[in-house]
Amino acid sequence: MFRGSSFHTIDAKGRIIIPARFRDVIRADGADGLMISRMDSCLVGFPFNEWRKIEAKILAMAEKNDNMRRFRRVFIGGAFECSCDKQDRILVPPSLRQYAQLEKDIVLVGVLDHFEIWSRDNYDKETLILEKDMKKEEVRNEIARLGI
Repeated sequence: MFRGSSFHTIDAKGRIIIPARFRDVIRADGADGLMISRMDSCLVGFPFNEWRKIEAKILAMAEKNDNMRRFRRVFIGGAFECSCDKQDRILVPPSLRQYAQLEKDIVLVGVLDHFEIWSRDNYDKETLILEKDMKKEEVRNEIARLGI
């Protein structure tokens, strides 16, 4: 499982170093790469076995409404297979870098079955939103149901 956050930089060619603890999860899948797509102003990285589960769920859905077709088009259609190079880096395609506004300072955030790649600025904004939301009783109650 992916846990924790790491602060890194993305180089001018769009390469990022994957932290060792994340690489271990990816390699446990028997692969040396991952699938990356976009969501919520960041990028999401899934080991291949988790990605296949998502694709299977999407295919199994009975709903074929406009929202789901649009989601499939953007999320699946915008996904890229990214392999680790000899320096344990992945090359993030330009279209995904542009979407997530990845320029220099980035944050890799483990969220259990996948990890997210954020620009540092967007991650800081997301953190502020959560801090404001934590003042709302309904948000605190929802989190309390987790036993936290």
